[in-house]
Amino acid sequence: MNDKLNAIKSNLQEVVGEEKLREIIQSGRDLNIYWGTATTGKPHVAYFVPMAKIADFLRVGCQVTILFADLHAYLDNMKAPWDLLALRVQYYEAIIKAMLEVIGVPLDKLRFVRGTDFQLSREYTLDVYKLSSIVTEHDAKKAGAEVVKQVDHPLLSGLLYPGLQALDEEYLKCDAQFGGVDQRKIFMYAEKYLPHLGYAKRAHLMNPMVPGLTGTKMSSSEESSKLDILDSAQQVKKKIAKSFCEEGETEKNGVLQFAKHVIYPLIGKSGSPFESESGFTVKRPEEFGGDKVYPTFEELSSDFAQKLLHPGDLKSNVERYLNALLDPIRKKFAQSAELQDLIAKAYPDENKKSVPLPKNKGQGDNSSSVGGPSVSQLDLRVGRILEVKQHPDADSLFVESVDLGNGDTRTVVSGLVGRVPIEDLQGLTSVFVCNLKPVKMRGVESQAMLLCAVNENGTEPLKVPGTCQPGDVVTISGFDRNPEKVLNPKKKIWESLQADMTVNDKGEATWKDNSLLVNNEQKVTVVKVFNAVIK
Repeated sequence: MNDKLNAIKSNLQEVVGEEKLREIIQSGRDLNIYWGTATTGKPHVAYFVPMAKIADFLRVGCQVTILFADLHAYLDNMKAPWDLLALRVQYYEAIIKAMLEVIGVPLDKLRFVRGTDFQLSREYTLDVYKLSSIVTEHDAKKAGAEVVKQVDHPLLSGLLYPGLQALDEEYLKCDAQFGGVDQRKIFMYAEKYLPHLGYAKRAHLMNPMVPGLTGTKMSSSEESSKLDILDSAQQVKKKIAKSFCEEGETEKNGVLQFAKHVIYPLIGKSGSPFESESGFTVKRPEEFGGDKVYPTFEELSSDFAQKLLHPGDLKSNVERYLNALLDPIRKKFAQSAELQDLIAKAYPDENKKSVPLPKNKGQGDNSSSVGGPSVSQLDLRVGRILEVKQHPDADSLFVESVDLGNGDTRTVVSGLVGRVPIEDLQGLTSVFVCNLKPVKMRGVESQAMLLCAVNENGTEPLKVPGTCQPGDVVTISGFDRNPEKVLNPKKKIWESLQADMTVNDKGEATWKDNSLLVNNEQKVTVVKVFNAVIK
């Protein structure tokens, strides 16, 4: 009994209601666990974290229900259009089944349920009304704060979301709900309000939140933070190379945490791609220490914290393990015309890619894509820092006075203290984004952004040729320039475009492998920080 409970609890951050689980296991009945996912953007590799845990549940004989929360996807600020809900459920089921097949677990005690199959019933709808009559707006908003998209003027639908998730526990007849620790407020909401409707409290199993590639939560809506399940090996290499993996940093390190929560739970497990392995194997040249096997994550983390394992070696080996998981899934989808058609129908907007315009064509066109942000919207200019000083109220910020040409002098606030010496910034000529909405940073308004190359080895402002002058325009090779006066921050235009801005292995600044050029001819470069993200 203890072995079964320990397997269920392993790698979880928190368990609420452990005694309830113990009683059910002692009774000899199979434990019924439910996990739900809103069918919004495409599942990314962080989905392997709950899948690895669901594999643990299935291996010890639990009954597992996976809920495709299509109605939730619509209610959460309409992240999924109503007419695409059914198609996205089909895609999620196909991709999650493929993930579990790769992990190598028995699926005889797994069932898939679609939310709209029971959430539109008379009984469920009546319970929603009953719940809405006893839940305060404060409690509903608080419960969804970590999960529901937060906007200035929230829709009523977002307040209903936590109540539906609570009711799902009763209607799916589960003993426990499993989810990330970001769901905790909804879990506590369920514990508080289900008994008011005459329903039992359930236990709650919470996974830690694994950082994305940028060091923050991996999100389907944040392009730079995620790796899609169907990304090619080349895309995986590129995104992991750009990922945040600072030497010695173990907590906000998405690469290291992926090893902990996905790779290690599958090592030595029957049916998994890593069944024959005894630990995480780092493969590297002899001159850098040679191959080494880490039987436990603690040993791997300790070596990384002590800087005995280089970020580049960690990245390349996590990339190798990750591709071993992704290759069979890629092949399954690539070889199925039916699945390819499903992707195109479920995510039609993703077929509208930004493509370069032929040079000297389409002058005055404000967009080089259909339905998405375009680099033509950016106002990138050469600027010269006239004066730089410490921010009066923030130890990590510099305040710069920047000449952007034609009499345009602006204040720019940069978080470069400890990253770039102040003497290197004084008189620097570099590239600035000049049409972001001004924002106050600790009381000082920043009116532009200095662009830098950033990776685990350091930070370096972009370099322009010595002949460049303040006000010279910076363009993307193959794209016309027609900048908006101010980018709309709500549309996240800069964030979407910045995700593909990198410095390549030659030290050249690029966007989707197209060079950044001053006056359409001179390349923007760096001297030291190669294979980096630009931000």
